[in-house]
Amino acid sequence: MLELIVRYTGDIKRLAEELGFLAEELLGGYAIVRIRPELAPLLLSAEEILWTEVPARVYTEVASGRREACVTTLQAREPNLTGRGVLVAVIDSGIDYTHPDFRNEDGTTRIAALWDQTADRQEGMASGQRGAIPDTVQSEGGESYTNTPPEGYLDGVLYTRERIDAALRGERTANGESLVPEADLSGHGTHVAGIAAGNGKASGGYYRGVAYESELLVVKIGGTQADPFPQTTNLMAAVDFCVRYAAGRPVSINLSFGNNEGAHDGQSLLETYLDTVALYGKTCICIGTGNNAALGWHEGGNFGRRDDDEGRESVGEELRPKMEERDILLSVGPAERRLRMGLWLSSLDTIEVSLISPSGTVRRLPVNTRQSGNREEITGVAGTGGTAIKGYPAASGLVFSFGSSVAEVFVGEATPYRSIREIGITLQGDSGELEAGTWRIRLRPVRILEGGYDIWIVGGVQSTATRFLQATPERTLTIPSTAERPIAVAAYDGRTDSITSFSGRGYPGRGVGNSGVKPDLAAPGVDIVSCAPGGGYTTKTGTSMATPFVTGCAALLMQWGITEGNDPYLYGERLKSFLIRGARALTGVTEVPNPYVGWGTVCVAESYRLLRNEE
Repeated sequence: MLELIVRYTGDIKRLAEELGFLAEELLGGYAIVRIRPELAPLLLSAEEILWTEVPARVYTEVASGRREACVTTLQAREPNLTGRGVLVAVIDSGIDYTHPDFRNEDGTTRIAALWDQTADRQEGMASGQRGAIPDTVQSEGGESYTNTPPEGYLDGVLYTRERIDAALRGERTANGESLVPEADLSGHGTHVAGIAAGNGKASGGYYRGVAYESELLVVKIGGTQADPFPQTTNLMAAVDFCVRYAAGRPVSINLSFGNNEGAHDGQSLLETYLDTVALYGKTCICIGTGNNAALGWHEGGNFGRRDDDEGRESVGEELRPKMEERDILLSVGPAERRLRMGLWLSSLDTIEVSLISPSGTVRRLPVNTRQSGNREEITGVAGTGGTAIKGYPAASGLVFSFGSSVAEVFVGEATPYRSIREIGITLQGDSGELEAGTWRIRLRPVRILEGGYDIWIVGGVQSTATRFLQATPERTLTIPSTAERPIAVAAYDGRTDSITSFSGRGYPGRGVGNSGVKPDLAAPGVDIVSCAPGGGYTTKTGTSMATPFVTGCAALLMQWGITEGNDPYLYGERLKSFLIRGARALTGVTEVPNPYVGWGTVCVAESYRLLRNEE
């Protein structure tokens, strides 16, 4: 089955029945469609379909922190903010629901619901098909439970509070199996949940999280056994579920996933969906900016003008300044087999693009679908190359030979949603490893109106030596932290009050397709101790650890504002603005906002003080 993200108008249920595909209807006119590949052209020709995108993988971004985020003072005395009455939603790798920090004093669970999207998937089965587990199970005591996803969704099993409590009491199925077989194998989601909302019960309160009396809403996202990484579609369905489940209750949603698959301009369907759903209900969405700043996976800039004697060219009767050529130098380390990149250019500019292998082979790549050159037509699966109709890549693409290596090229065009275009380049070994050494992507400007360019390594990296040699650490936020309305959270080192080398950086100046200020805030993200599967604690570092501090801080303010009736509109953009206004400057960083920590580091006590002063 082919999976697509769809933006539509009208009645998609009627279209699904007519064409015979599965659809998960999301909020705001978005949907996730699963359709047989041969039916895709019919779907794209339908008037109801406005635009589509192929989903991409997303990856995790892997006690003193409470003090640095100014949480301790609000927990220790009046107003005693603990997250009571607020849902904290953690969309991640799952949770150890047996951990004492996620249980009440009487041993019952603090988890309102746990949706395991992976529960019914088996290797070799099409997404959306039922797995081998039965639709219902019976406990030893005769209670019946359903093994079905939430209503309106296609994957997994929704475990209710009652079912989790039964499992915590030691009840099992009639054949002796666990009533709730969900497990957090990586420990990432358990760690994140502990920072945002753990009550510290297993440590006598010492490793308590931020909103430690909130209710937890957990979604475990993931793929199949054949491809264990979750897709953007899994993430979108999870957010949609959390907002719908809250049904008007205040909910603070934590996302610690991201990727480089896109223009980083806030205009993909994933990003615009998050902007849309952030306005539904009483919602706050916090997203980590990723850990890519020091990896060398991005290069970007603007074409400069040549000032030498040959720096002018004739255009008709006019002499115009020539623009400098740019060589993007890509070091490819050993043992690489397949490497994907996305080069983004303004659709207003005319640029020739050539690819040069380490051994000196030169191939000029097409920059529009009418160009011809040294290439062969190939056929393959959707997404390997070609032009696009309503965003969906054609099945045929372009391949260029470099001896022992090949380059597959997808040529994109401007869309109804953005004026920039992508040239997707996939390098791979013809029958083994990709040629190691320095590859060059040569950009020769022909006619420049804007002049910006960005290129990101999207995926496939195996070696630390694989990187751009003139990398740009700015604009290394991972998608979807590039969406406008969610709070993009960077990491800083709370021990030294300094920036980190790894935290994804934002927009110090205009890049191709650049949006506004990102990140919004920073929080502690180095050597953070939190919950681990099995009942203990462990230390992790990354923007994944910074994000739940802000998620929890948002829940504290929502408790004071919404649950306790002091400010019933304290959600969305209003809540975000007070978190930003309360941020403090980082030591030695004088420019605000800046690409490292945005408007500053979160200080929820100052945000609370500013709110009280408005009363």
